[in-house]
Amino acid sequence: MNREPDFLEHLRAEFSSGRVWLDRAIVLGCAIAAGLFVVGFTVASDWVFSQFQRFYRTWPWAVLLTTPVITAGIVWFTLRFFPAAGGSGIPQIKAALHPNLPEDRRSVFASLQLTVAKIGLGVAGFAAGLSIGREGPSVQVAAGVMQHARRWLSPGSVIDERALLVAGGAAGIAAAFNAPLAGVVFAIEELSGRLEARSSGLIITAIVLAGLVAVSAFGNSSYFGVIHVPQLGWDVLMPGLLVALLSGAAGGLFARLLIASLTGAPGRLNAWRARFPVRFAAIGGLAVALIGLVTGGVTFGAGSEAVKQMLQGHDSLAPVYTILKFIATWITAWCGVPGGIFAPSLTIGAGIGDAVAVLVQSDAGPALIAMGMAGFLAAVTQAPLTAFIIVMEMIDGHAMVLSLMAAAMLASLVSRMISRPLYDTLAEYMVGRVIGRSAPLEAAVEDAGERIGASRHGEH
Repeated sequence: MNREPDFLEHLRAEFSSGRVWLDRAIVLGCAIAAGLFVVGFTVASDWVFSQFQRFYRTWPWAVLLTTPVITAGIVWFTLRFFPAAGGSGIPQIKAALHPNLPEDRRSVFASLQLTVAKIGLGVAGFAAGLSIGREGPSVQVAAGVMQHARRWLSPGSVIDERALLVAGGAAGIAAAFNAPLAGVVFAIEELSGRLEARSSGLIITAIVLAGLVAVSAFGNSSYFGVIHVPQLGWDVLMPGLLVALLSGAAGGLFARLLIASLTGAPGRLNAWRARFPVRFAAIGGLAVALIGLVTGGVTFGAGSEAVKQMLQGHDSLAPVYTILKFIATWITAWCGVPGGIFAPSLTIGAGIGDAVAVLVQSDAGPALIAMGMAGFLAAVTQAPLTAFIIVMEMIDGHAMVLSLMAAAMLASLVSRMISRPLYDTLAEYMVGRVIGRSAPLEAAVEDAGERIGASRHGEH
């Protein structure tokens, strides 16, 4: 029979074990450390990319040499030493949480060593001017820090490794986007499927602490500032519908291309990439550099500045530039460099929204741009709740909740008709490669070494 809780009894129970409080302190310390790692990653990425932009403005044609060389070096180092650091980072954490993956192999996808490698290699990607973002990698960065806490907890601690990984991934999103609500929704929609009562407090605490670290470093401001949206009427219905449908179709195509490219789907180019990964990366880097030159540097990096300009009505992204950004991001991901697709996806979606606004000569340009951002991101990830909340928090767009939600839901529905879920498919592919190996990380490194050796043999 249930009885009312006894306050004094619970208070004595709470303070009866010093080890419980030490475990809690360890977890809280790791949450703060996770926020610091994400902040450090952000600062380093922004500074390095600003140096790349300065270099590009001074010697624009030099990127035809530097971008391929750095890209090839990143892929070589990744395959040789940290094969699980390649790509976004979100599929790795989903793989670490996969029910078919043995618990003792979770460290293959999330560890403190991978966190450090992800930061260094991700920053190198910005030095090359590749079309990448840092938000997805921040999930693996923060999750690796939180996962490290498990070795310091008491053997009988109720805080398990799975909860730490979910908390770390959610904290990474919250700190990277300065969007705490998005972190909570991301934990539910993408990582765990639901929040268990015993881990919900841990996840929210990690998000709060990591978010506070980010706010302390960058201030409590929206990622893209505050947009001024006019009163939306029925005249925006058709343009908004067009934005949602276009972003859904484009996002579904993008996800399908990435799945085919990154899961070793049959094809001559994928076979050549598997045999000569470093050489493939060099050619991919050259293609990204050429696209950047053609667009006057617009397609280099994440593209956040272009989105800010569009939201403020100062600039627009020509449709051909949006298509080229799409291609540059796909090629970058295909090369296998450590880097995310969240920020480039927001840029592509913004370009779609801006193109529709120009086409129909609508006064609600910022609103259509925001809807395009939410729609394309939702279509790529097939996580509409996370997508629309991220965009809402990034633009302080609480007045657009319904329109952003509708655009994200419709775009995600269109995408599901075109492609399988991107992150789930990549995670299952990674788990499948690991389960069949007795020593997955060592085998992956050995496999990478064989491919690199074959590449060198082919060059001589």
